Amino acid sequence: MYEHFFQCPYCWEEISFLLDASVSRQTYVEDCEVCCNPIEVTAGFENNKLVEFEARELGQ
Repeated sequence: MYEHFFQCPYCWEEISFLLDASVSRQTYVEDCEVCCNPIEVTAGFENNKLVEFEARELGQ
């Protein structure tokens, strides 16, 4: 698992999610641990390194 820190697109607090580096491309929804709003996360890995990450408001 890979821990990635970023700002919530709703409340702008720094949070982290655990990402599975064994999955090369993934998109899923997880709630912010601070404001509880749903965040759509897209992540891409190559050779177990994070090469793409986007966190956005759900439905945007």
